[in-house]
Amino acid sequence: MIEFKLPSLGADMEEGKFLEWKVKPGDRVKRGDIVAVVETPKAAVEVEIWDEGTVQELLAKPGETYPVGAVLARLAGTGEKPAAVPPQKPQVQVRRRISPAARKHAEERGIDVEKVQGTGPDGAVTVEDVEAAAAKKILPKEKEQDKSLQQDKSLQMRAAIAAAMSRSKREIPHYYLSETIPMLRASEWLARENEKRPVTGRLLMAVLQLKAVALALAKFPDLNGFYRDGAHQPSAAVHAGVAISLRQGGLIAPAIHDVQAKTLDALMKDLADLVKRARAGSLRSSEMSDPTVTVTNLGEGGVESVFPIIYPPQVAIVGFGTLAERPWAHEGGLRALPTVVASIGADHRVSDGHRGALYLAELARLLQEPEKL
Repeated sequence: MIEFKLPSLGADMEEGKFLEWKVKPGDRVKRGDIVAVVETPKAAVEVEIWDEGTVQELLAKPGETYPVGAVLARLAGTGEKPAAVPPQKPQVQVRRRISPAARKHAEERGIDVEKVQGTGPDGAVTVEDVEAAAAKKILPKEKEQDKSLQQDKSLQMRAAIAAAMSRSKREIPHYYLSETIPMLRASEWLARENEKRPVTGRLLMAVLQLKAVALALAKFPDLNGFYRDGAHQPSAAVHAGVAISLRQGGLIAPAIHDVQAKTLDALMKDLADLVKRARAGSLRSSEMSDPTVTVTNLGEGGVESVFPIIYPPQVAIVGFGTLAERPWAHEGGLRALPTVVASIGADHRVSDGHRGALYLAELARLLQEPEKL
């Protein structure tokens, strides 16, 4: 018998509120299937299963809060004879696509989500659709309650972030390094590439940076992976957690998987999709639980450089500031060239400043050859 337990969806998660089952007794599930929706302090997350079997018993009840590691369901594994499951009545109505966060928002605001017009992909109902529907019916007192609810959620997220960062600074001996990287070649190459593409297919500089971060980590495995049980657990693949600011406030860093193996076009598609789903509250558990490194880019905010805090149990975090023109020695003269300050915060238990410096040098080298990314 297989026990399906509530996974940890981040270093700051101790418990989660169970929202919804996506399966029923008798269903056959395989690795990677979405079986449940759980609310964390940061988002409503679609939880995947990593075993194969037949759903035997659902233990978790919607609306109840469970600690990480609690058994939510039991499954009969391959080769096991499942117990008889009462026949289910056929469902006549096809369920609409509704993001977990949108369903939760609708419930909290007393909105019949089935009557909300969806504007997301294939008519999916998003948080924004629920907010628009609520705005049409909320009375003044209800507006105050709704505002208070949003503030409470924001405070919960901020508390979760603070707890994780406090743990990081308390447990991890950080060291920081930065390097100013000339970006003329990358900027010119990106401009030429985007001229060939339709507007919807154009690449962002952030995608080049992500790919360069991942390729450089292939040479420095001591900066990629986790620190658990007193030892470093390196990862062959680079699952880059991308820091995304949310409209309602707060920050979340879900992962793009196998960044080192993807083309720039695939990364651009994945990044756009991840940002959209993060802000609509429709993330998966694997995207929250297994980033091997985090990349934060504050270029849009006009910040020159960033020295971020490691997100445990990861061992490094890479930051990029804004792309800005600075005086630079170029071809025997002095020119104003586009540059970016790249920085790294790393765990001194696993690597040292020499390794971090070599990593930043490799990152800079890769960004000088954008056509090879």
